[in-house]
Amino acid sequence: MKSKISLKASRFTESVIREMSRLCAKHQGVNLAQGFPDFPAPQAIKDAAKTAIDNDKNQYAITWGAKSFRDALVEKTKRFTGMDIDPERELTVCCGSTEAMISALLATLDPGEEVIVFEPFYENYGPDCILSGATPVYVKLSPPDWNFNRGELRAAFSPRTKGIIVNTPHNPTGKVFSREELEYIGQLAIEHDALIYTDEIYEHIVYEPNTHVYPAALPGLRERTITISGLSKTYSVTGWRLGYCIAPPEISQAIRKVHDFLTVGAPAPLQEGAASALRFAPEYYEHLGGFYEQRRGILLNILQEAGFTCFAPQGAYYIMTEYPDVGINDDVEFARYLIEKIGVACVPCSSFYRKGSPEAKKMVRFCYCKNEATLLEAGRRLKRLVKS
Repeated sequence: MKSKISLKASRFTESVIREMSRLCAKHQGVNLAQGFPDFPAPQAIKDAAKTAIDNDKNQYAITWGAKSFRDALVEKTKRFTGMDIDPERELTVCCGSTEAMISALLATLDPGEEVIVFEPFYENYGPDCILSGATPVYVKLSPPDWNFNRGELRAAFSPRTKGIIVNTPHNPTGKVFSREELEYIGQLAIEHDALIYTDEIYEHIVYEPNTHVYPAALPGLRERTITISGLSKTYSVTGWRLGYCIAPPEISQAIRKVHDFLTVGAPAPLQEGAASALRFAPEYYEHLGGFYEQRRGILLNILQEAGFTCFAPQGAYYIMTEYPDVGINDDVEFARYLIEKIGVACVPCSSFYRKGSPEAKKMVRFCYCKNEATLLEAGRRLKRLVKS
């Protein structure tokens, strides 16, 4: 009998992060695995969306995004990057940054081409490359600072290289790529006529003295950069699924075609609500960094007291750790043990590495986009780990 499953689908597994969330719910654990807040979104964005629904903004928006949302995003982009974006030709609103990334890759990659990916990597990038028919080429980020070797990165480029994915601030490590690093990446992309696909979903969650640098705003890079971001993390609305791509007109046209046939369009009333959030005052973004920095400190202290070796993040809201010796030498086994016996969920780091990578076997990732009470409850439960 012929296989009913495509070769592409057989080459990757379901999301390990979402699997950990399901297992956590089954055991009534504290979910520090999946990066969604357990506190309310800003009232203003919720009120604006409810008003849009009441005003019957409930039918299809323009495929590439409601005009109100695109105009507001252009204003915000100008404020933070200095770039003038054409909302009619350079911007595509998608169903989350996840769809924005796969739309961008499908629109620009052909089978046999290569995409450079930093490892560890957000778990979607591998399947995205497979679905696009491209081959991922991995370049390591090395702890404790998660820097890359410049010679290794240069060697990863070849005549088959179509682009490089740059996630900054980085999930899972929390690395914030410096201007110097991004300029070097850009130099290589120019030399090899490659695209730069950025994932900047955590752009506003950065801790001093680090700053977020927008690759597209660097000299000579705008014409080859596809900027991907969204509202999920900045405005605590992960369930709204609003993301976007900013790219040169020719590339945007291709992305829009792919996006149209993948999802048609993002939710119309939520775009109207989101337009109000994109115009929040600068104080909102200043507060956001401090809000998460406080939670970073709480969880770092909890994990260190429980025996974890932590790599303090420069941005985003995740902590990579080496777990303590409890007689387990496999990250997946440890993550299951932590949920089932301790009542706290994390993510095994093999989810972020190629299959069989030895460094992943001793590491797990925690998130801290949670109420302080949630983190403290996780700390109370993790004390059992110390006693076991």
